[in-house]
Amino acid sequence: MTDLDDVDMEFVRLGDTGLRTSELQFGTWRFGKETEEGNLEIGEERAHELLDAYERAGGRYIDTADVYGGGESERWIGDWLADRDRERYTIASKVFWQIREDDPNSWGTNRKNVRHRIDALLDRLGTDYVDVLYIHRWDDDTPTRELLKTLNGLVEDGRVHYLGASTLRPDAWKVARANQIARDEGWEPFSVLQPRYSLVDREIEGDYLEMARDEGLAVCPWSPLGQGFLTGKYDREDGLTGDSRVAESTRFEEAYLTEKNFAVHDELDAVADEVGASPAQVALAWLSHRDGVTAPIVGARTVEQLEENLAAATVDLSGEQVDRLTEAKGGPYAGL
Repeated sequence: MTDLDDVDMEFVRLGDTGLRTSELQFGTWRFGKETEEGNLEIGEERAHELLDAYERAGGRYIDTADVYGGGESERWIGDWLADRDRERYTIASKVFWQIREDDPNSWGTNRKNVRHRIDALLDRLGTDYVDVLYIHRWDDDTPTRELLKTLNGLVEDGRVHYLGASTLRPDAWKVARANQIARDEGWEPFSVLQPRYSLVDREIEGDYLEMARDEGLAVCPWSPLGQGFLTGKYDREDGLTGDSRVAESTRFEEAYLTEKNFAVHDELDAVADEVGASPAQVALAWLSHRDGVTAPIVGARTVEQLEENLAAATVDLSGEQVDRLTEAKGGPYAGL
């Protein structure tokens, strides 16, 4: 078990904003999530233990969404915050996914839905504002001007401080266009992007990261461990047999259990041995060395897993090691 007294996370600037974020953000997507058997992956007691561990390591940036655990994630975070100084923590949440069956207005980023959901999520969190509000995905059914004017209103009335977009590579141009409209109208632009990015998920390299740099946007990647592939719990011989959660997941197998990804993992293991760290810690440290990346979002099911991930903040990689990891996927696969 990692001694969290040895971990003291630094704060880094969140893009071109004046806000500073912990170098590793804490993702709470498993809070209140039910397994196929109907059991909770993380209940309230463990959720609070995980938040305590993150706090002990110096972490202050907590990422959630109004659909995580059907709202339980926000509720549990709010209960945890109730005994603390709210101003010391940066809270980010998201809106988009449908929350009521048979209600066509309860999904997306139309004005009615956004205004309703910001009130509901603030109530669950027990706070007057969120520091960052993300749109969880891009909504092509809502006009960009309607979205931006609505979000700008939330900033102006103090319920939101900064705006973010959790998007994949194809939506990068939409964010750039939206920010140009916002500048033209004097509205609040997007300041933060939340894409998928890891040693084996490289689709945002190129235009997406270039756009983020040009726009001065923070980039806070989700799934930085490739849905667990980069932790080392899978191997060429056993594949998925040791993980009941994904044992039947053909999509996971096709996306991650490939020879090219295992070749990346071979290099990851070699660097981990050189620096005396775990593969997961090195994979997170690599992200922190990537130009344009602000702070990866880490999560865990247990305190022990979280402690291991947070210790990535203590891992130093040489330029040569970073290059080896970057080039491990190589050739035409480097950007995939």
